[in-house]
Amino acid sequence: MPVITIAREFGAGGEAVGGMLAERLGADLVDSRIIDEVARRLELPESEVQAADEDPASLVERLVIALGASSIDLSAPPEAPAWTPPYQEPGFDLRKAVLQLTQQVIQEAARSGNSVIVGRGGASVLHGAADVTHVFLFASIPDRVPVVAEMLNVDADRARRKITETDANRAAYIKQVYGHDWRKPFLYDLMLNSGRLGYEGCTEAVLAAIATRP
Repeated sequence: MPVITIAREFGAGGEAVGGMLAERLGADLVDSRIIDEVARRLELPESEVQAADEDPASLVERLVIALGASSIDLSAPPEAPAWTPPYQEPGFDLRKAVLQLTQQVIQEAARSGNSVIVGRGGASVLHGAADVTHVFLFASIPDRVPVVAEMLNVDADRARRKITETDANRAAYIKQVYGHDWRKPFLYDLMLNSGRLGYEGCTEAVLAAIATRP
């Protein structure tokens, strides 16, 4: 059963392509909403975790059951300045807890098979895992500006700033947590230009790659 991770530049269509792949494969789509909903149900502080849809999905239920009895270490590491925010309770590091939960959700989704995992460092979490296809979607800024402008209902200048900011944040997250350069080819099996191929073209390319895997 195929497992696909999708990393993406902001506005390059990662969520759209992920959704199309999940639909074509009859796969579970694991995106930020799923991870945030699992975190909410496992009672991590809602104020720090983006609210997700209330409608329960079968995948969410399975993940909650699978992770509910697992050990999630909420204590702060002795030396982790980059991941130790100034919370009032020094023994609790929420960022570390959410990071660990995110990694466990991704690993559990991969174990279950037939899943498309969008964002959250999936390629780094599952780096070296067998039978996982890692995809990176990119596009030129001129191709992405109108997409983001429409998505956020902003003008072109604000869209361009949001692209730069979001890409920088995503790159910093992967570098800080996993020590990888977010755009380095060694992390991925496919690097696709969605601005030139389109979302359908990217979807077909991934499906073709999966079909020819040994």
